[in-house]
Amino acid sequence: MNLAHIDELDAIEMPDGFVWRPVRRRFGIQAFGTNAYTPGASGRIVEEHTENVLGHEEIYLVLRGRVRFSVGDDEHELGPGQLIYLRDPSLRRAGVALTDDAAVLAVGGKPGAPHEVSAWEYTFAASPHVRAGRFDEARAMLHEGLEAKPGSPPILYDLACVEALAGEKDKALDLLNESVAAEDRFREYAQTDDDLASIRDDPRFPR
Repeated sequence: MNLAHIDELDAIEMPDGFVWRPVRRRFGIQAFGTNAYTPGASGRIVEEHTENVLGHEEIYLVLRGRVRFSVGDDEHELGPGQLIYLRDPSLRRAGVALTDDAAVLAVGGKPGAPHEVSAWEYTFAASPHVRAGRFDEARAMLHEGLEAKPGSPPILYDLACVEALAGEKDKALDLLNESVAAEDRFREYAQTDDDLASIRDDPRFPR
C-alpha cells in the first residue's frame, strides 16, 4: 500500500498554465488512468481538450475549492465532493479554478479496452526540462516513453522537437518524418510549431 497527500505529488506547471500532479505515474498504476490538477499562473486547472484521439470516458472530482467547468456550450460551477462525468469523447471540456486552493482528480479510460499509459504523460513529464533547456533530461524522459510505447507517433514528434531545439537537425528531421509517416496529423502540427523553426526550411521537412 502507498499513501500520499495531493500536495506531496510532483507539481509540473504546463505552458497552458495548469499544474499537473501525476497520480498514476507516482504509484505505477497500470489498470486505469488518473491524475490530479491544480491551478497555475493562468488559473486554468483542466486544459481545453477533447478525448477524440484516445476515445476515453472521463470523470472529474473536485477535491477542494471551486472550479468552473466548460463542457461544450455549457458551464457548471462545482465545489468539493462534486463530480462531472463525460461519456462522449468528442465533447470539448476545460476547467478554470475559482479559488486558489482548487484541486481536481481526473479518472479516464477507453470502454472495453485494457488501459494503456497515454503518450502525453511522457510529454508532460519532459516539458519542464524542455523549457529549461535540459535536453538530456527531456530525451531520457521521452525515450522512456518509446520503450513503453515503441513507435508512438506523438512521442516521436516531441522527441523531434527536442532535437530541433538542441540543434540536432538530422535527428530531428528523421524523427519528425517517422512521426508523420505513422500519423499524418503531425504534418499539420509541424507547419506552425515554433520548436521546429530551425528545420522548417530544410527540403526534408514534411510539407
